[in-house]
Amino acid sequence: MIVSVHVADIGVRSVRSVLRACPRPDGTPGLRWAQTALTGLIAAGPPRLRPGRATLIASWEDDSALDRFLAEDPLAQRLADGWRVRLQPLRASGDWDPMPMEIDPGAPGDEEDGPVAVLTLGHLRLRRALPFLRANSRAAGRAAADPSMLASLAMARPPRFVGTFSLWRSTSAMRRYAYGAALPEHKEAVSEHRAKSFHHEAAFLRFRPYGAQGALDGQEPGALESLGCGTH
Repeated sequence: MIVSVHVADIGVRSVRSVLRACPRPDGTPGLRWAQTALTGLIAAGPPRLRPGRATLIASWEDDSALDRFLAEDPLAQRLADGWRVRLQPLRASGDWDPMPMEIDPGAPGDEEDGPVAVLTLGHLRLRRALPFLRANSRAAGRAAADPSMLASLAMARPPRFVGTFSLWRSTSAMRRYAYGAALPEHKEAVSEHRAKSFHHEAAFLRFRPYGAQGALDGQEPGALESLGCGTH
């Protein structure tokens, strides 16, 4: 199993049709799960919505299934001028029934200090939306200010789907942000979620990024190549 994240600026008028074009496993060979969403920038305060930008998150049986989608599917062509990255699962916590995580026994250990990508996925409890936004704002502000975070997205598909994607220079840098004593905001948000869940269902997933292509907010695949990720 692999996961892909696709991001493209397609224009405000096209976003609605792209959101409706979310691929389905019963019509896309090798697809296990997919979600299209609106995107914004991770930042202190509410996420900064990027009008005209859309994202697709998808899990696949293997690289061949993703290659087939990229070559044949009309949605892939509409997102082709943006940025995408392939992700190898390393670790998962929580539950996301639509996308059971399979960790390859041959995957590099999560303790290896290479580049790492993080996905958070949530099915929001609407009555907990305001506490979620407050807690997320504090943690997101710290993440956005961290020079080790190379790229990030806040994602939403109203009324309930919310998520984030972040790409970090190293696992150790990501852990300092998430668990370090000097930066308690993320730990406080996790503790608040555990005490009274923000979501009906939520998952926190780590990946080894590889196969990046295109550009996102001015970042080129070369930034990943220098970290040993390469392109595909």
